[in-house]
Amino acid sequence: MSVTITASDVNKLRTMTGAGMMDCKKALTEANGDFEAAVDILRKKGQKVAANRSERDAKEGLVVAKSNGTRGIVTVLNCETDFVAKNEDFDRTANAFAEIALNSKPADLSALVALPYEGVSIGEKVIEMVGKIGEKIELSGYEQHEAGMVIAYNHPGNKLACIVGFSKVVPENVAKDIAMQVAAMAPVALDKEDVDQEMLNRELEIARELIRAEGKPEDMVEKIAQGKINKFYKESTLVNQEFIKDGKKTVAQYLADADKEAKITGFKRIALG
Repeated sequence: MSVTITASDVNKLRTMTGAGMMDCKKALTEANGDFEAAVDILRKKGQKVAANRSERDAKEGLVVAKSNGTRGIVTVLNCETDFVAKNEDFDRTANAFAEIALNSKPADLSALVALPYEGVSIGEKVIEMVGKIGEKIELSGYEQHEAGMVIAYNHPGNKLACIVGFSKVVPENVAKDIAMQVAAMAPVALDKEDVDQEMLNRELEIARELIRAEGKPEDMVEKIAQGKINKFYKESTLVNQEFIKDGKKTVAQYLADADKEAKITGFKRIALG
């Protein structure tokens, strides 16, 4: 059964990938409207699109990261328009929700929404905001991490924020540099072994298709594909990325220069598209 591809669908895929309108329409048609598959089709045809596709459906709102030194959180309070996101009350409420998440240690988003706020639950407060503002409001994201040291970074405008954990206390400027690396370079995992298997399989499939399209012999395809995967690891895993302030070092080497015993234990990054 064929799916009707609308101009809105095409524009959405174009916004997600940066590919041309006609290429997007063809990819969506071939994928029968499946955006994930359409992105892969574009990549297999050599289109350069983002490897990290987790932000495609993000709306307006505020992303807030906070840390108490050893625990960090990131929350997202969504709305429909940037006008509302810039409202002082909306900003205050988004930060209050984040503070509750930091201090109360809810296990997940459902637990956070159930916590009390101003005499009602956070979830009830959100419903109250919908009635008052007239827009869809949603507390849609909550990530947390605990470690020997956790730093929070909020990018100006609060459309992007992240937390990064370290095995021990490291110099604050070093921690901030690495948090800014996470914000700017959007790694998909901490190290090679942390890459999701489904994502790795997808990258391998795309690499093989591109290599075959270049006319390489079949017996060379797998070897070249593995080389491309090594490049993917270097570009997309945090500790193996080139450090943005010194391309001669990886992020792991930059941290080792500051403290040989320190390790990055994890990170969480959320951005609005």
